[in-house]
Amino acid sequence: MDTKEMTSKEMLNHLVEKHYEGALQAKKEGKPVVWATSICPQELLETMDLVTVYPENHAAAIGARKEALTFIEHSEAEGYSGDICSYARVNMGYTDIQHAQAQDIPLPDLIFCCSNICNTVIKWSENLAKKLQIPLIMFDMPFNHTYEVPEHSIKYMKGQIEYAIAQLEDFTKKKFDYDKFREVMKLSNATCEWWKKATDWAKVTPSPLNGFDMFNYMAMIVCMRGNEDGHKLFKLWHDEMEAKAKAGLGPWKSAEEKYRVIWDGIACWPHLSVTFKTLKKYGINMVTSTYPESWNVRYETGDIDGMAKAYASNYANRNLDYDTDNMKKLVEDFSVEGIVYHSNRSCKLMDFRQYEVQRRVAEATGVPSVVFDGDQTDPRNFSQAQYETRIQALVEMMEKNKEARRRG
Repeated sequence: MDTKEMTSKEMLNHLVEKHYEGALQAKKEGKPVVWATSICPQELLETMDLVTVYPENHAAAIGARKEALTFIEHSEAEGYSGDICSYARVNMGYTDIQHAQAQDIPLPDLIFCCSNICNTVIKWSENLAKKLQIPLIMFDMPFNHTYEVPEHSIKYMKGQIEYAIAQLEDFTKKKFDYDKFREVMKLSNATCEWWKKATDWAKVTPSPLNGFDMFNYMAMIVCMRGNEDGHKLFKLWHDEMEAKAKAGLGPWKSAEEKYRVIWDGIACWPHLSVTFKTLKKYGINMVTSTYPESWNVRYETGDIDGMAKAYASNYANRNLDYDTDNMKKLVEDFSVEGIVYHSNRSCKLMDFRQYEVQRRVAEATGVPSVVFDGDQTDPRNFSQAQYETRIQALVEMMEKNKEARRRG
């Protein structure tokens, strides 16, 4: 298919289809398929030409199609607790059922896991590897209790990258191509740069970007950072955002952007429509979240130390002081008037610190915020009535602040 005349949304849909079809075809042809975590050193997999699928992306797609409960209930019947990550429960269920209306994916021949996003992925990956009797390559990333990433963590991650290269050579029975590795590094950095530039257009008032669109594009920054398709997509998306911003166009054709908020946490995929429409009804645009920077994994080409530091620096792997400063910067850079905290029952890493970050950010910025209960894929943990009540309360607080500024 010719992508030259496509919009970025059309290209996004095309690339999603191409991504999954390619994985299914590879499996049919007897080629190995990898399941990987979202912010892993994908450069190694790209260099080795390994077809890779991301279970978190797949679980989100199942959630958005309102299929998640089928897989979740299967996993819970198998003994997995309802308190663990619903992405994991969906994926474990899919591993048994092996069919979803949203999208099928082939079972893996290798698990590739990096724990910089959470600790759940460690046991999730270990269980998959044991159940399917396949190898597991694990990157153990210590949590950054200090503000800056310590040198010993960078050295530790670098050692694991070098060891993973040897493991991949053993798995594929071919030598690692370091010249190609440099090219993949270069392309990954360029793709991340265009992702960052595109999402940064939301700093403009009114924002040309509807933040819920960003959730959809996020699937591609997960799985196509290191290839030319991802690079083309985010360059095109950037150019579209730039054109809208220069024309003074806001996020929607049918409504005006009245309020600008941060959304903290993963989307409620089973309730994506209602969470978006409720915000839009009140003129609220989600202009950013803590996620754009998470996939801005940049470093100098050829610098494995820099690559190790980049993967050790993920937002989810940083301490409270860093989280607070990051949120304060987002408030300032994106002219934010309110914050919506999604208390995601699946994501304990975010939940356990969210109220303290909320308290610190409110104290430092004066920006009002609300917390609502939800889940990334388990539909049982969300109440539409509670969500709308919280959003109404946020509107009242934001309007009160606007009135105070008008009075001077």
